[in-house]
Amino acid sequence: MIKALLSLLAAPQPEPLTADDAELALAALLVRLARADHHFDAAEKARIDRILAARGGLSPAQAEALRQRAEEVEAEAPDTVRFTRALKDRIPHENRISVIEAMWEVALADGSREAEEEALIRLAANLLGINDRDSALARQRVQTQRG
Repeated sequence: MIKALLSLLAAPQPEPLTADDAELALAALLVRLARADHHFDAAEKARIDRILAARGGLSPAQAEALRQRAEEVEAEAPDTVRFTRALKDRIPHENRISVIEAMWEVALADGSREAEEEALIRLAANLLGINDRDSALARQRVQTQRG
């Protein structure tokens, strides 16, 4: 599955992803974000697991397994553009803000905002067609929910 997803992502004109592949691409994007500041801790892993469980109706064990597969995919993928392109092709524009919200949840999981994480979110938002204002509103919603 991992090699298949990587070959799909690496193709110049990739085939549309299945829903499972899109969730794996999202999980890998979240892992890439968590690793952006070179500190991938338990709080970030737990947050990714909760996001994946909530989005996909997965059990905690299934979400953890998906994240672990995503860690492998992320380590092998050459760039972030491939993840966002795959998600953009699969997720309608009106639902892409949920990807940015998930990214903000991961970025804020450890209690701090790092420049590397913010830069990656800005890049992903741009590639997904989400403007800076909507991304900032997504961040504010996540911060408010965190209390």
